[in-house]
Amino acid sequence: MNIDVLIREIRKMVKAYAPKNTHLEETRESRGDPFKVLIATILSQRTRDENTRKAVQKLFSVYKDVKEIAEADEDVIQELIRPAGFYHVKARKIKEVSRILMERYDGEVPSDLEQLLSLPSVGRKTANCVLVYGFGKAAIPVDTHVHRITNRLGIVHTKRPEETESELMKIIDRRYWLEFNGLLVRFGQRVCRPIKPRCDICSLKHECEWYKFNIKGRS
Repeated sequence: MNIDVLIREIRKMVKAYAPKNTHLEETRESRGDPFKVLIATILSQRTRDENTRKAVQKLFSVYKDVKEIAEADEDVIQELIRPAGFYHVKARKIKEVSRILMERYDGEVPSDLEQLLSLPSVGRKTANCVLVYGFGKAAIPVDTHVHRITNRLGIVHTKRPEETESELMKIIDRRYWLEFNGLLVRFGQRVCRPIKPRCDICSLKHECEWYKFNIKGRS
């Protein structure tokens, strides 16, 4: 599949069916805050974007920076981030990451991939989100949407998100990296959904391997 065509068509569908930015895109557009991006990405695990947005807003309405969260009462953090779900575990992770940032990096979030990966609860997706949305550095965060959609379309044939990232870095022109995650997340939320994808409105369906074998092949 031609990548330029792919990006153009997904942009059109996102504009038509998913015009609202994701929470991370909103953070980047408001000049970005690497710490907020880091916390938001941890909170986003296994929850919906709107719940992440609520939890982040509540948390930062009480605590303004990494130092205050590092010193905060964990029970209070739990209540503030409750909308994100799994708040007991996430509160502990957030407090631990904040404490380490204070101890190792003087309260600053590192802009280096390997240093980000050394933080607890930070995997490649989270680290790449911080690079893209917090620092404006070119990277390809691979979440469930990116992994699912690129495999459905046949751009990659991978089993794990780490493999998907590696393959996409070879295939996708670097000029698209900053927008790629946001585009595919919105496309995955409203069109190429995990269950009951809206193939009827998708302009890429005739190029899509999933459609060919699961929809067209049955007709």
